[in-house]
Amino acid sequence: MGIFSAIGAGLRRISFSARIDDEYFDELEEQLIMADVGVETSALIVERLREQAKRDRLSEAEQLRPVIQEVVRELLAAPGEGGAVPTENPRVLLMIGVNGVGKTTTIGKLAARYRAEGKSVLLAAADTFRAAAIEQLSIWGERTGAQVIAHSQGSDPAAVVHDALDAGLARGADVVICDTAGRLHNKKNLMDELAKIRRVIAKEIPDCVPEVLLVVDATTGQNALAQARQFKESAGVNGVVLTKLDGTAKGGVVIAIAHETGIPVRYVGVGEGAGDLYPFDPAEFAAALFGGEEQV
Repeated sequence: MGIFSAIGAGLRRISFSARIDDEYFDELEEQLIMADVGVETSALIVERLREQAKRDRLSEAEQLRPVIQEVVRELLAAPGEGGAVPTENPRVLLMIGVNGVGKTTTIGKLAARYRAEGKSVLLAAADTFRAAAIEQLSIWGERTGAQVIAHSQGSDPAAVVHDALDAGLARGADVVICDTAGRLHNKKNLMDELAKIRRVIAKEIPDCVPEVLLVVDATTGQNALAQARQFKESAGVNGVVLTKLDGTAKGGVVIAIAHETGIPVRYVGVGEGAGDLYPFDPAEFAAALFGGEEQV
């Protein structure tokens, strides 16, 4: 089942061999919650399954398998807002997230994807707080053939983005990806910095709608959901990248984030290599979790 075959073990353990009754639905809801689907979303899924079972007079849980696949696909494919993907040239991506989630590595993987598509990519090393971040981004630039614009450690991040956009426009770059310092939504100075970067983008490319991608670590479960909620309010996030999805049995957080925040999941990371980042496919994800393969 493609890239999702090694994840979501907690969800794939859900049994479809029982008879349908109230106890079955209670157990199903508990399993969904334990797999980080979230209380609200788990309750909604189970309620829809109850309604379908009643309407179609279903008696065996196996009959619910295609139903739960469709319900989950709908929850993932129809986020409440932020569904439009900007298409300006250069396309500007602004990457944000807390420290340790794999943000800079994700940027490298995105650069590799775009370069493989034949696009010219420019990376802005606007995480100027950590010298290691600038170094790491430069290494990814060398690996992927992407150009890197960097200043010295401690420089103004907005100035780095300004120079990167200038360079991107002058060189006809297809994509400009901006790294930023790891931040918490409640750290005012960092949020002010992010607002300044967005003002620079608006001034340099007035018609540009940057794709603000929040990178979260799937292994943190409900904490990843909390981050998505908080950054949506404070940073105008319009897409999520889930990293380390291969390292957790609780892949249900993907469903919770899409449904409970309305932010679409854009990409998922399932490894450390340059090619281990994939566009998120709701139908494939739902089929992998509930498609009837051998239980793990």
